[in-house]
Amino acid sequence: MKHAMRSFLFVVVAALITFGAIVYQRATGPTYPKKVEITIDGQVYPFKLIRSHGGNSDCRLEFEIPNTEVTGKLTFRKFPTNEEWTTVELERQYNKLVGFLPHQPPAGKLEYRVEFQKGSATYHLHESQATVIRFKGDVPAAVLIPHVILMFVAMFLSNLAGVMALFKHRRFRLFARLTLALLFLGGMVMGPWVQWYAFGEAWAGVPFAWDLTDNKTLVAFIFWVIAVWSNRKKERPAWVIVAFLVMLAVYSIPHSMYGSQLDPESGKIIQGWIQLPAHRFLTLLLPL
Repeated sequence: MKHAMRSFLFVVVAALITFGAIVYQRATGPTYPKKVEITIDGQVYPFKLIRSHGGNSDCRLEFEIPNTEVTGKLTFRKFPTNEEWTTVELERQYNKLVGFLPHQPPAGKLEYRVEFQKGSATYHLHESQATVIRFKGDVPAAVLIPHVILMFVAMFLSNLAGVMALFKHRRFRLFARLTLALLFLGGMVMGPWVQWYAFGEAWAGVPFAWDLTDNKTLVAFIFWVIAVWSNRKKERPAWVIVAFLVMLAVYSIPHSMYGSQLDPESGKIIQGWIQLPAHRFLTLLLPL
């Protein structure tokens, strides 16, 4: 009974760490919507500024402001450039003001600003810097969902293995092997599929480029390979603890930071690697 309770506590601790990582990722990732608010005549309006858009359509921005006396403007340009800004009026659609950012090629970016007017007063939605949005291809749910699930289950198992190793639980080696297996499937197999659909590239990490998401996944995978290999014949919990800490550090890096980016002048992805053989291989493997 005591042993079962101890194991249950390990699971709870691992789950709490994983949940904290999920919340942190959503709060810090540069592609997740940014929460902002503005006050007009004493009324507070909360909004979410979109920072990622997938598919082939223009990106729709909408702001719910029932007051019909309020109008708005959307200003944007390609990022990073010194081009002239383009300004368009937001359209009134019932209780919302709506604007559209023009579609960009995969990994292309725009920076945009939004402002509202009521009478002679102007209300800026951005205090200083404009919001940057990155466009990407449409990733099929059959690829994206397994990738996300596998990566967070791998994170949970990594936390569980690390906590168990810290207290020398007899089953820490089993969960270390499961962590490695799921990290391989989620990060090293499904990850490139997601990258290919989103940006037309299978791998954007070393030795070809410096995409931080790919590289941090590779670092975590290498440490878990070392941890599992070191424990194949004899218990060496220290290596599992190290791999667990590395994995935790990896998940503390905001997702998609320093990711694939299109050079507006050359039209080439400058932060990533595109290779035709990888494209053909993945097409044969997963023709969606």
